[in-house]
Amino acid sequence: MAENLNLFTSTQDVIQDALNKLGYDEGMFELLKEPLRMLEVRIPIKMDDGKVKVYTGYRAQHNDAVGPTKGGVRFHPEVSEDEMKALSMWMTLKCGIVDLPYGGAKGGIICDPRQMSMNEIEKLSRGYVRAISQFVGPTKDIPAPDVFTNSQIMAWMMDEYSRMDEFNSPGFITGKPIVLGGSQGRERATAQGVTICVEEATKKRGIDMKGARVVIQGFGNAGSFLAKFMSDAGAKVIGISDAYGALHDPEGLDIDYLLDRRDSFGTVTTLFENTISNKELLELDCDILVPAAIENQITAENAHKIKAGIVVEAANGPTTTEATKILTDRGILLVPDVLASAGGVTVSYFEWVQNNQGYYWTEEEVAEKLYKKMITAFDNVYTVATTRNINMRLAAYMVGVRKTAEAARFRGWV
Repeated sequence: MAENLNLFTSTQDVIQDALNKLGYDEGMFELLKEPLRMLEVRIPIKMDDGKVKVYTGYRAQHNDAVGPTKGGVRFHPEVSEDEMKALSMWMTLKCGIVDLPYGGAKGGIICDPRQMSMNEIEKLSRGYVRAISQFVGPTKDIPAPDVFTNSQIMAWMMDEYSRMDEFNSPGFITGKPIVLGGSQGRERATAQGVTICVEEATKKRGIDMKGARVVIQGFGNAGSFLAKFMSDAGAKVIGISDAYGALHDPEGLDIDYLLDRRDSFGTVTTLFENTISNKELLELDCDILVPAAIENQITAENAHKIKAGIVVEAANGPTTTEATKILTDRGILLVPDVLASAGGVTVSYFEWVQNNQGYYWTEEEVAEKLYKKMITAFDNVYTVATTRNINMRLAAYMVGVRKTAEAARFRGWV
């Protein structure tokens, strides 16, 4: 039988498994297997050449039993309804794992911002907010940055919402510039969370971070910050990649030089001649492998060839269900995406809290609070995995879904 590479249905399978293990019945799975609300909008934009183009956008709200929903907005040509559903479910799990008072959501627009002017991107950002305005808000659903969206786009969205609301609403969105109520440490939060997970995983496996050989697939926002954090911690980053290929040096790459040369979309390998493929990169001999690019990278096909002792998922869904089983059976410690990349939503929550109270924390305070949240989350998931003798992904889903399931039961929904 061919392997399931559909993120939406494979996520449903693990959620069903997790709910069964927690003792919930079929009704709870029926409630949580799809988002409660799914909005599709069409956004007409007058382009720079005077022609009108109509874009399709989405917002999925998975479940709001715990509180308002939270999740990013991505601008990407591959955005689809199924992807939004799967990613909103993951956001619910992430919020449950780090114990935030949120449910999950996700939004996106089918577009390619790399081919658009800043003026067109601004019009699209504002048009999206107008289209979803009745559906979102600081106490209903709080968007954030995601693939190909940044603090400038969040600023335009916040401004548009505030104009419609006739009220300055910084808490409507997170990932904003600092001067508009953004939080210290938000830009690097996801990578910081992954780094904390890598450190905890090395402690469990008795590996010393100093001199540990690290391979990172992806050199975008998460991958590049990660490479920097790892090399600063004394690890040897021996391989990195982008969409076009990969670089490998068993003695360790010069990360500062590569960071200097990468463009805003994380491309750097095109500047070098002797590159290897992404496929070869994943199979390099190393201690820690961090997939920080796209989904379905470690599959039943190559899971036997992974030489790392620890795999930490900084990307969404880089390892298939089948590959998760293979890696776990081989004794490799897999830190799943819903745990490893929860640093971003955690600091987004801190930003929203600061907006709500109008009092802002220092970078040290944010870092300290993030560290506490991530350590507790890692320990909870690791404990469930070891005591129940299950893989880390299933354990993370159990920890993540429990809060929403309990809240839905108390509300009398199930």
